[in-house]
Amino acid sequence: MNLNEIGQAQGFLGLLTDVERAVLADLGRLSVFPPGATMCVEGDPSTHVFILVDGWVKILSVTSDGHEMVLALRGEGDIVGEVAGGTAGYRTATVQAVGTVRTLIVGYERFNSFLDSHPGASHAYRRILTRRWNDTESMLRTRSVTSGAQRLAGLLLDLANRHGTRTGRGVRIAMPLSQEELASLTGASRATVTRVLSNWRNRGVIRTGQREITITDLTALKRIASPGAYSA
Repeated sequence: MNLNEIGQAQGFLGLLTDVERAVLADLGRLSVFPPGATMCVEGDPSTHVFILVDGWVKILSVTSDGHEMVLALRGEGDIVGEVAGGTAGYRTATVQAVGTVRTLIVGYERFNSFLDSHPGASHAYRRILTRRWNDTESMLRTRSVTSGAQRLAGLLLDLANRHGTRTGRGVRIAMPLSQEELASLTGASRATVTRVLSNWRNRGVIRTGQREITITDLTALKRIASPGAYSA
């Protein structure tokens, strides 16, 4: 398998050199998961990491009353399941394929040896972890002083920056998520997400299609997401 054959790499893969990607590919095996497949379950023993080659996954957790919460999204080039192996030894969340997902599965011992023998890859790995910690800290810090519309706008901008595709109409995000899942990711109610998306469509800020959202007015969406902007 040649990881350099995928499109413009994002996430962890995007920070590696061609040589590092080739070495990593030789250490794992490629697996394909159909839409909705559970790739690992919270509480299971951790034995490997997932390097996403194509597709999206949801990081899920279930509350004590059985409510499913979407904690994060990961896409092409991202590494998933890396924390559990280095800490508790058990999966800290469930990972579920959103659409069809192709992923490189690498055992923890092999992955850690890869990082030890490739300083550039180790640095890239630390950058990814630091970025995620900073994103989580920023989310927790701003959630109490931002509106649901602001947080939804910020989420779409982040996804567009990391995984969007520029088209003649704007920036397309292939994101087959329900409004309830968007609400969970942004800490908003489903009613808020429904109202805000409808508002933005009417104003020409976004276009929605089957399993995708296209941002047609980036400037307007950035203005909505900015501090002090409390209206949708």
